[in-house]
Amino acid sequence: MLFGYFCRSKFNRMKLDISYKEAFESRHIAPNTADVEKMLKVIGAASLDQLINETVPEKIRLKKPLNLPTAKTEFEYLASLKQTASKNKVFKSYIGRGYYDNFTPNVILRNILENPGWYTQYTPYQAEIAQGRLQALLNYQTMIIDLTGMEIANASLLDEGTAAAEAMFMQYSLRKNAGANVFFVSEEVLPQTIDILMTRSKPLGIELLIGNHQTVELTENMFGAIVQYPAANGEVYDYTEFANKCHAKNIKITVAADILSLALLTPPSEFGADIVVGSAQRFGVPMGYGGPHAAYFATKEEYKRSMPGRIIGVTIDAQGNQALRMALQTREQHIRRDKATSNICTAQALLAIMASMYGVYHGQAGVKKIANRTHGMAVLLKDALTSLGYSVLNKAFFDTITVDAGNNVGSINKEAVDAEANFYYNGSKVGIAVDETTSIEDIKNIVKVFAKVVGKNLNDLDVDGLAAKLNSPIAENLQRKSEFFTHPVFNTHHSEHEMLRYIKSLENKDLSLNHSMISLGSCTMKLNATAEMIPVTWAEFGKLHPFAPIDQVGGYAQMISELEKWLCEITGFAGASLQPNSGAQGEYAGLMVIRAYHESRGDNHRNVILIPSSAHGTNPASAAIAGFKIVITKCDDNGNIDVEDLRAKAIEHKNDLAGLMVTYPSTHGVFEEAIIEICQIIHDNGGQVYMDGANMNAQVGLTSPANIGADVCHLNLHKTFCIPHGGGGPGMGPICVAKHLAPFLPGHAVVKTGGENAIHAVSAAPWGSASILVISHAYIAMMGGEGLTNATKHAILNANYIKSRLENEYKVLYAGANGRCAHEMILDCRSFKNFGVEVTDIAKRLMDYGFHAPTVSFPVAGTLMIEPTESEPKIELDRFCDAMIAIRHEINEVEEGKADKNDNVLKNAPHTAAVITSNEWEHTYSRQKAAFPLHWVKDNKFWPSVARVNDTYGDRTLVCSCPPIESYMEEAVEAN
Repeated sequence: MLFGYFCRSKFNRMKLDISYKEAFESRHIAPNTADVEKMLKVIGAASLDQLINETVPEKIRLKKPLNLPTAKTEFEYLASLKQTASKNKVFKSYIGRGYYDNFTPNVILRNILENPGWYTQYTPYQAEIAQGRLQALLNYQTMIIDLTGMEIANASLLDEGTAAAEAMFMQYSLRKNAGANVFFVSEEVLPQTIDILMTRSKPLGIELLIGNHQTVELTENMFGAIVQYPAANGEVYDYTEFANKCHAKNIKITVAADILSLALLTPPSEFGADIVVGSAQRFGVPMGYGGPHAAYFATKEEYKRSMPGRIIGVTIDAQGNQALRMALQTREQHIRRDKATSNICTAQALLAIMASMYGVYHGQAGVKKIANRTHGMAVLLKDALTSLGYSVLNKAFFDTITVDAGNNVGSINKEAVDAEANFYYNGSKVGIAVDETTSIEDIKNIVKVFAKVVGKNLNDLDVDGLAAKLNSPIAENLQRKSEFFTHPVFNTHHSEHEMLRYIKSLENKDLSLNHSMISLGSCTMKLNATAEMIPVTWAEFGKLHPFAPIDQVGGYAQMISELEKWLCEITGFAGASLQPNSGAQGEYAGLMVIRAYHESRGDNHRNVILIPSSAHGTNPASAAIAGFKIVITKCDDNGNIDVEDLRAKAIEHKNDLAGLMVTYPSTHGVFEEAIIEICQIIHDNGGQVYMDGANMNAQVGLTSPANIGADVCHLNLHKTFCIPHGGGGPGMGPICVAKHLAPFLPGHAVVKTGGENAIHAVSAAPWGSASILVISHAYIAMMGGEGLTNATKHAILNANYIKSRLENEYKVLYAGANGRCAHEMILDCRSFKNFGVEVTDIAKRLMDYGFHAPTVSFPVAGTLMIEPTESEPKIELDRFCDAMIAIRHEINEVEEGKADKNDNVLKNAPHTAAVITSNEWEHTYSRQKAAFPLHWVKDNKFWPSVARVNDTYGDRTLVCSCPPIESYMEEAVEAN
């Protein structure tokens, strides 16, 4: 009794709480409660809610919270997703048709695909801190040039189908006869590619002629042609005669070529190709139910200024050393706008880098062996099936055979499914494509399926005996004679240790989110959480073919359905398509849906799109390739849309008005008060409103596209919804639409998708880059409705904190009615030109402080657009602000004459380690000031690997492959 009393009276019992769960929201949103209070004090707001009320107009605010499932913890989510993933049946795929299983070398898987040092990088516009990925992409271009035999290649496109569409449009733009509008398409081009060509051709008035390349009559009104190599049925045709006939009539020819086959087959350049396109997927990139995969595009040197996509080129830096950069940027859609020949904004850099490393790791000998073995497996299969009495329709083939199965197709399908194997079925024909992963046992299993159907036994065949005496059916004139991968980079790193060090050496040259905040306005560089990334490489998501039977992809179906539903809730719309695999492609898809809607009502004449002058650069380009006439509307002095000018132009064009493209909040970083009125003006004059979702990170949970009056929007999942930028891609740009537009959502030629009146496909795979959709699914599931809303609030908080800290040093160009910015702001640096300081100097000097520059000269020339996102903590925001303020003081030194106008830390930035440690130092400022301008810089110094690059030299002497290093040095010496 006494002891019990003593325990109760002298000791406090620990009270246990078993309800605690670690919320993902607290990990994603960086500022804590104490930091928020300090930031609000600087901003001059009593509370976060007050700040939001002063920022987001009341009349567009949502009246109720987002109706989303309760947020899961990281561990709960991954456990539940594992259950969902188990509904996917990972059968052995022999479907082919542009998608193949392969072995991703583990050194590439772990050190690139699963490495945030590679996947959190931004597009390499700031070349000095992007030399690693630029080198990897230059390797990619070299690899494509070598394999295709063409003279120039870009740094990747979205997928093979859209690359083919880009080739068609390039040929159309280059045609000599303005009246030529017919494009010939071989009937043996992949079906998904033909589907996309149908989409892209219609608004431009291009007529597709689909037929047999051996019998088609070429006419003067044709401007281009495309063939598949090997063909979709597996046949390897000699296209030499066809190419000659095309050129005789000024018809350019595109060849869609399988990348692995080019190790054994004659390069397309040698039989007359003008353009070669294809997918690099089978070079170590998982199928991922359709993507992401890097496409390639190669052509002749004379067409370099018409070629779509990014080109990595060689130049020199301020010290005369070799450097790399994105070349010929004046070709890009942001600059050419409605005159652009492409609206491409996102490449597939991360996947192109993986494919290039596959080439580096294996080299010519390794890739040849893989191709030879793959071809050998196909020959073995053909011989075995022929021995069983089946008719194999191919004369020459690489990895795909077509079997005439007659009435046995159903039985073959049943037996194949029982054996967990998928073939491609087309009427009475069965297509079987083998790949790098196919083994002798796999061949025996396939043969067993076919043998059982005709009542035979595998033991009746000596498969091993057939394997011992294989002969290729490919004629000598179709066999590759030329060498490839001769550059040292493809002949050095073949042991894993060498490869590991090479990959790491390139990673170390690049600044990523691993190092510091990347405050790019409009690009929303936020946390790509590890829990979101982990499932991407699960076999249940990575190893599925996009044309796998629907009953085998229950996990994907559930995940995609949930994500569509959640995005519709967030946007306020009724329907969604996850097919567009870039933001610009989402723009295009949205416009094509609007076009289809008008046409369904007999309003074929509605072809005018209004676009404010403040619009995102891809908007005019997307409208142009969608076949619309573009009318630009004015903005007022505060950066808002000039409502009266818009009203006047809407009324002027009311009989032909198709719609408006508007970004909200505006690209100027402001919630425009008149947005509902603007949308109503368009509706009153018969148009539809397309909202660009680039700035959706300022809307989620507070307002929505539907709430402001829009009819369709695209969403950059690689911005607001946490898919990483990957050094310039992958991206996803799904569209959400109002109920009346849902019937027109994109369909697909192979797998049923879209609405009842679906437009043709906009992407090669039914659900675009499906494997990375899981990242956005994870983000929404772990944040929940309240968490997403809080993320938006904190993004606005962080932006206004930076604004408050910097507005006494820099002029903030635009603000809302209450002096607040949205999730981003624009700093006006134009006045600094009066004493010789350009906005580029500020961008380069930031590298010395360890930061990537904000968006430079967009949307206003001579400015910086800053967006911090909710994932950045106050300490990082303060470091960035301290750097910007210190740079402003450095500008003052130039203005006041304390620093030389030409020889100062700004003009000479960035400063490399080689420059700082050089024996000679002739500058008027100290090494300390150049390299370590603030005390904290030395604690985590990031050294740019090259000095300021010479853009002019790079464009004047364009080199976009990997010749011997000596040649660069010789050119640099001559230039100096």
